[in-house]
Formats: sequence, C-alpha cells, structure tokens
Amino acid sequence: MDLKPVKIGQYELKIPIIQGGMGLGISWDRLASAVSMEGGLGVISSVGTGHYENRSHISKELNLKPLGSENFYSAAGLKAIIDNARKVCGDIPLGVNIMYAANDYARVVKDACEAGFNIIISGAGLPTNLPEFTQEFKHIALVPIVSSAKALKIICKRWTQRYNRLPDAVVLEGPLSGGHQGFTYEQCVDPEYQLEKLIPQVKEEIKQWGDFPLFAAGGIWDKNDIEKAISLGADGVQMGTRFIGTHECDASDNFKQMLLDAKQEDIELIKSPVGYPARGIKTNLFSLIEKKIAPKIQCISNCVAPCGHGKEAKMVGYCIADRLYDAYAGVKETGLFFTGANGYRLNEIISVKELIKKLTQGENA
Repeated sequence: MDLKPVKIGQYELKIPIIQGGMGLGISWDRLASAVSMEGGLGVISSVGTGHYENRSHISKELNLKPLGSENFYSAAGLKAIIDNARKVCGDIPLGVNIMYAANDYARVVKDACEAGFNIIISGAGLPTNLPEFTQEFKHIALVPIVSSAKALKIICKRWTQRYNRLPDAVVLEGPLSGGHQGFTYEQCVDPEYQLEKLIPQVKEEIKQWGDFPLFAAGGIWDKNDIEKAISLGADGVQMGTRFIGTHECDASDNFKQMLLDAKQEDIELIKSPVGYPARGIKTNLFSLIEKKIAPKIQCISNCVAPCGHGKEAKMVGYCIADRLYDAYAGVKETGLFFTGANGYRLNEIISVKELIKKLTQGENA
C-alpha cells in the first residue's frame, strides 16, 4: 500500500503521519522540524517550555524550576522553540500539542497562535471551547484528540452550535499509547476498547458531521500497523514512541537508553496526579515512592488543573512536572519515563529520515 497525502484544513501532509507531541521536552524544535522536513507533521509539545534553553525565557523561578504556570508554560519559550524549528524547516507546517488539562489553557492556545503554529492538536480532556481562543486566526487548523466516538460527537456538537465549525481532523488515541490514557485501567485491557474496534466507530461518527481526516494513534509501530489502521478507516496515523528512537529527538541520550534497555514487563500503567492511568517505564522512582523517600512534592510549577495545586500529587507520591523534567534531563533515579506499550521494541537510534523511510517503505528499506 502506498501511503497517500492527506489534508488538515488548508495544509497538506505529503505522508499521512503526525509525530505525537511528547512532553516535557521530548518533542521540541529538533524533532518536530525534522519530521516536517520529511513530509509528516512535526509537533512541538507546549508542556514545560519554561525549561527551554536553561530557563532563559522565564521571569521567575524557584529551586531552578519555573515558578507558576505562567512560567512553566512560557510564551517566550514556546516562541523560541518554534523560531528555532523554522530555521530548519522554514514555512512547512508545524503543529503544537496543548493539553486541555493544562493550567492557563486559554492563554497557551493564544500564545501558540501568535507564535506562528499552523495546526493545534489538543487532548488530555475534551477541548470543547478550543475554537473560542483561535477565532482571530482563521488559518490555524484545529485537531482534537479523542478516545471514543461519543467524545467526538460531544466536540462536534458543541463546536457547530457555539462556533459554527468542525474539527479539521481528529486524532483517535487508543489505550496502547504512552503517557496519559483516556480510559480506565479496566478499559485499557478490554478488547472492546482497543484501537482496531474504535476506528470504525469514530469513522462512522465523522460521517454524521461531514468529512475530515481521522488519524489513529496508540501502539502504531511500523508500516504494517499504519496499513492496518488505514484499512479499518483511518486516513493516517499519529506516532510518538517510535520517534524517541531518533537522533533528532530532543530527549537526553539517557532517556533514549532507558527505552533501548526496557523489556516488555518494564512498561506498565501507573497512577498519575492527573487522575487517569498513564503508561511509562517502571523505574526506581516507584520504589522510592513505596519507601516514602521520593523527592519532596512542592508544586512549584502548578502545571495541570486536575492535580489541584499538588493535592493529587501527594496522593500518588510524586510531582509530575518535576519527574518529567528529570526524565527529559536523563536523571534515571527520579525521572518519569513515558512510553507507549511497544516501547520495548526499540532497538536502535536512527535519523528521522531513516525512520520515515522504514515507515513508508517497510522495515528493510
């Protein structure tokens, strides 16, 4: 099967692959620009931009961490990231991933519009009011992330009623993805909630509203997976974990090595301060939590609304902002290393160009 181009709003992707937005700092300027240069959609994560380039863009910090959500989600940091990406890929479309659960969500969306992104991808909750914050920027394509046909129906209904618009595309994320899930623990292992069951359901829901592309995500690893998703009704795919295994990935070498060393049994669903299960590598951090000697929870960055300014973090035993930063920096002892369920299959670090070739032509290309 030849992979066909696909349009998201006014923007055409030469190959129907979106690189998933991975925070904190795993997909910033280096990875996203490389993917867009190869014809996919490179996506920059808006999470923790205050940490970019040694926190040189923030106004306040405490204990070498951005202080408050206005600094954690730094507008100047986000602008610096896309500006550096543009030095590589020019005016080729770039996406940004913005969590609906983020504190300062509305402000971060507006920051992204003003920074010059072409496409906004938003999940971690249902972004029912996303168009409200982008109305002055008609050229920006909007792509919600959903986990079910029901979720898409809610978004389409509210967007048409309130803003007279539909999504320019939708990402359907199944329960094999890395990081936070849109499912309960039970649903994550229930055959009825797996991606192959959900794709036809969401495709049918799209038909009730019009015609916009569906990108399948969660557990997509190779060309066979891409072809299977397309055969079930998807127009393309979103992939995150596989891109960690590239030279251009913005994560530290230690982060990449954690995946190279991981076995299948090391990747588990874990409790998160966000209130949803999250998938990552079971590391030394969790033994520290069990022994009650994990790093102190201070909630300096106030990153996500569901955490309640550190309340939920204390319930699960760790601050997600601090532990994700440790992972980005390669601190194996206390880092939180998110990965999709197939992360253990990573066995080499290659260039984005090589990876795209494998994904479009097969593993032996």
